[in-house]
Amino acid sequence: MTEELKNYLQLHFVVLIWGLTAILGLLINVSAVAVVFYRTLFSTIILLGLLLLWKKSFKVEFKEFFKIIGVGLIIGLHWILFFAAARVSTASVCLVGIATCSFWTSLIEPLMSSRKIKIYELLLGILVVLGLYIIFRLEFQYIEGLIMAILAAMLASVFTVLNGKLTHKHNHYVITFYEMMGACLSSLLFIPLYLYYFDTEIVNFIPNQLDWVYLLLLAGICTVLAFSMSVKIQKVLSAFVVNLTVNLEPVYGIVLAFAIFGEKEKMSAGFYLGTAIILLSVLSYPLINRVVKRRALQSDIIR
Repeated sequence: MTEELKNYLQLHFVVLIWGLTAILGLLINVSAVAVVFYRTLFSTIILLGLLLLWKKSFKVEFKEFFKIIGVGLIIGLHWILFFAAARVSTASVCLVGIATCSFWTSLIEPLMSSRKIKIYELLLGILVVLGLYIIFRLEFQYIEGLIMAILAAMLASVFTVLNGKLTHKHNHYVITFYEMMGACLSSLLFIPLYLYYFDTEIVNFIPNQLDWVYLLLLAGICTVLAFSMSVKIQKVLSAFVVNLTVNLEPVYGIVLAFAIFGEKEKMSAGFYLGTAIILLSVLSYPLINRVVKRRALQSDIIR
């Protein structure tokens, strides 16, 4: 198995786990912002224990510390929008909205890394938007959740690009530790606003017994394991490749959601057509990228 193939398989494993996060978010009874708070708090504690056990250095430069915490704040807001989107719509709609990551990344990554926009990346991103347009038209009753999920996707593309730069300087577990700390802070700062606009009872922040189990799974498996793996993968794969593959999250998630929630997650034929178009974008990228690289190599040889 080549190193590249190994990284692709690990990335798909991570995306499969992330497909489970929206489902766990629906199974947990506390508010969306509380889900993020407990998820990031537990993740921070777990990572602290692991880093102490492995005797890893926590040391990062002062300037880098604030950069990582800043990315964590973005991650926290992303997750709040993500879980809130699932609450006001369905897990399937939320996951499809997240699939716009590739479109946002095709625009944001070139701006933040000073490289030229690749036309085929932009076209594949537009193909994702076409799939979403079909879903918008036929599932309009879920527009609020879809918009929130799209905003969450935009934030995801931003922190993925930023993480791509940070991973070359620091250990992926150390980065995840400080980012979870920043995300926990983000959820705390957002609580007053969330209570004002979305919630009226503070009781929604107190988990029941089963909630604790789901929250620990969310923190340990979907965050510490999956998020740390994704940060490590970004050392070798571009932000666009990572986010385009993340577009498979709705596919994995929809299958899991339908298996768990049954008829509640059943959508119109147009929804699945839009999802199929998004999937086409994901599967097309490796083939197109290989052709473009091969042509560029042949061009260099001719010169």
